[in-house]
Amino acid sequence: MSQENRDAEIDEIWRQHRPYLIDLAFRMLGSIHDAEDVVQEAFSRLLRVDLDEIDEMRGWLVVVVSRLCLDHLRSARSRHETNVGSLPDRRDATPETSPPAWIDPADRVTLDDSVRLALLVVLEYLSPAERAVFVLHDVFQFSFDAVGAIVGRTPAACRQIASRARRRIEDETGPARFQPGQDEQHQIAQGFIAACVGGDLESLMRLLDPNVVGDVDLGPGLPALRPFRGSARVSRGLLNFFGPQTSTTLVSQPINGNPGVLAFQDRALVGIVSFKARTGLIYDIHAIADPHKLASVAARLGSA
Repeated sequence: MSQENRDAEIDEIWRQHRPYLIDLAFRMLGSIHDAEDVVQEAFSRLLRVDLDEIDEMRGWLVVVVSRLCLDHLRSARSRHETNVGSLPDRRDATPETSPPAWIDPADRVTLDDSVRLALLVVLEYLSPAERAVFVLHDVFQFSFDAVGAIVGRTPAACRQIASRARRRIEDETGPARFQPGQDEQHQIAQGFIAACVGGDLESLMRLLDPNVVGDVDLGPGLPALRPFRGSARVSRGLLNFFGPQTSTTLVSQPINGNPGVLAFQDRALVGIVSFKARTGLIYDIHAIADPHKLASVAARLGSA
């Protein structure tokens, strides 16, 4: 393969798989800065291998990104424990164990009075292995066989780890906030991300109920926008805000218990979007562009 053809293939792999990998890394790390750095490192490693020897490109990249995330989580945990002294091993803690002292109890469920990212915050309580297994299996729907190969555990051990992680999350968020259907929520968000990043108007419209309603919270002091109505108008508006020409990075994140995405530009949070869906179609979209709320959430994300 000529260098020109190889470069073109790498560019296409980057375009096709980067949004998915950023989403995966963000859900594991909780930081857009770290997620983008990890994905960049994965592609740096891809440049050093023979592309013809990779049978399934996304699978190869998922393994590399996941292991880099695990290394990062373990390193961060080690650095933190060095700074604050010896801490109990959360892998062996009971669900009743008090949360780590460095997390403000006021932040456990709510990052902002109107923007609840409970699951993202509670993931901080999990060990690196618990967090990786939960995200890979429960959110991204990888089999336990695949997860085991990534994290270096047996499938049976991964099942136990996932069960323990679910119990901890349910204990912290309560059954009203952590409910079955995480996979469906994620599929809706993933479809939204893929359509926006690809500028695919038709795919985006297929995700929306024909009578979908969308509104934007711009914050106090700015004129209120009338709600957008109808799948054609709403989808065009979404692409104006989040399409490929905007250089926006989207990651999936449940908002207030509903499917949602966070939007970043140059690693700065510029939007929060929450969906309501039924029978697999989005019928209500609420976007937050209020600078005060975005700054509050961004600050909490950074501190996490």
